[in-house]
Amino acid sequence: MELYEYSASELSGMLSKREISSVELTKSVLKRADDTEPKIDAYLRIDPEMSLKMAENADKLIASGEASSRLAGIPVGIKDNISTRGIPTTCASKMLENYVPVFNATVVDKLVSAGCVISGKLNMDEFAMGSSTETSYFKTTKNPFDLSCVPGGSSGGSAAAVSSGSAVVALGSDTGGSIRQPASLCGIVGLKPTYGSVSRYGLVAFASSLDQIGPFGRTVRDVALLQDEIQGRDPMDATSAQRSYTSLFDSIDGNIKGLKIGIPKEYFGKGIKPEVAKSVTDSVERLKSLGAEVMPISLPSTDYALSAYYIIACAEASSNLARFDGVKYGYRAKDCDGLIDMYEKTRSEGFGREVKRRIMLGTFVLSSGYFDAYYKKAKLLQKRIQREFADAFGSVDVIITPTSPSEAFKIGDRISDPLSMYAADICTVTVNIAGLPAVSVPCGYSSEGLPYGMQIIGRKFDEKTVLNTALAHENAFGGFRRPEL
Repeated sequence: MELYEYSASELSGMLSKREISSVELTKSVLKRADDTEPKIDAYLRIDPEMSLKMAENADKLIASGEASSRLAGIPVGIKDNISTRGIPTTCASKMLENYVPVFNATVVDKLVSAGCVISGKLNMDEFAMGSSTETSYFKTTKNPFDLSCVPGGSSGGSAAAVSSGSAVVALGSDTGGSIRQPASLCGIVGLKPTYGSVSRYGLVAFASSLDQIGPFGRTVRDVALLQDEIQGRDPMDATSAQRSYTSLFDSIDGNIKGLKIGIPKEYFGKGIKPEVAKSVTDSVERLKSLGAEVMPISLPSTDYALSAYYIIACAEASSNLARFDGVKYGYRAKDCDGLIDMYEKTRSEGFGREVKRRIMLGTFVLSSGYFDAYYKKAKLLQKRIQREFADAFGSVDVIITPTSPSEAFKIGDRISDPLSMYAADICTVTVNIAGLPAVSVPCGYSSEGLPYGMQIIGRKFDEKTVLNTALAHENAFGGFRRPEL
């Protein structure tokens, strides 16, 4: 096996025993990126010189015994809406094409302090708005299992890189499913942590009450390793939770005897491909055979969640993206006739079609005369959805659903049909609305060999139970299967 093919947990052990060096590992990952990027287009930028210098520093830390993290020396890909000092952070938008931050996001500072190696910045849907990575201004990322299909979005570059081996693990962001849905479509593991458990400082905001940074990996243990490194209180983020965090990697063993699993009927009906539903129910049976108890539950407001999500998310996006006006930084239109003309031309030329669509929708639902009719009702529905989850978790430990209603779809099939594209998030948006943790794990494959994903949802700050359930399934199902590129 090549070094890039090993899991992060395996590589961690090899590095700590000095069986390999971080430089050797990083060269293997960079070589893999050289081989796969012409096909996949997962990265927006790779700086081999920077990565190898970080790897050399990691090797010194490990050799001196000063490396305190299991991830020391491991290459990590970073989604391009997470701020990296001295490295362009574009959000895959013309608006920020030449923006180079002067500060790191808190999660990046944590990874650098741990001795991790940044393998590069990863492609995404523009400003994290999309479910296919087709709205990127720069390129369209392809699915490693079928290059004619999308990898999901908005963190499609992160998922495709981990799946193809051009990153060992990666960071993404999840506003309505943007970690879990691409993880499902690319056959890997993706965790959306509890809101507030990972600092959002340095994450370019889409919808601040819903956004959450989280990890991708090829195994559940890899995701636990990366989550251990990035979680924790941050005084730079007012929404960061003040609580103690224990190691997830050390606390999961795959023992689920007595675990109570809830199966909500609303997630297995209209809109869910029958083959996907069967794959998930078969996986639940595997968990049942390992000692888990399974019971039906109901989350009756699910049918309205997608509408509520897009109202709330677009309203917040309308406010957050108002800062991109051509005055302070970013793209500025030329040949303008006054300030207002400069605003209009800059935003018209700098933003892509999907971003402009969501800004207009958000501005509309916040406008006088429509605020009560749309935004206020969406926020009331959010409270109802939160109560329904809380009631359900009074009798079950985790809730299991499909992650995506179908396998990966063809590039170009939905880009001109926004409603069809939005429907890809039907299984995931409720988790963000409720602020809960959820993980997607591979659970089956279509007749064409495209992956299906199963979503495991837990109580707030109970990532341990979520990942432990995922580990039990991974052990029974067999885990990640590498695509043939």
